[in-house]
Amino acid sequence: MHSLLFLLFMASTAQASEVGQVHPDQLENLVRQDCGACHGMTRKGGLGPDIRAQTLSGRDPSDLAEVIKNGIPKTAMPPWGPLLSDAEINWIAQYLLKEPPK
Repeated sequence: MHSLLFLLFMASTAQASEVGQVHPDQLENLVRQDCGACHGMTRKGGLGPDIRAQTLSGRDPSDLAEVIKNGIPKTAMPPWGPLLSDAEINWIAQYLLKEPPK
């Protein structure tokens, strides 16, 4: 339920915010909770693959952003584009490449 409320909040924020406005604390929570539900709380993998920075090293951030935005058809990876702004999606892609899971 918490994640659903968070997603609804983020969707309204994405629609109302300027493209450059990002909420790092909220996005970090989204990565931990929502991405962690499939990729594991430490992002080592689960239903979804390992998405730790060391595993994603060398990946182009724009490619990661594209996957986050559009999802992967016929897999459990949903498209986040309808819920997040491009700036938020790009922030998450950069975050995944730099930050170790907490």
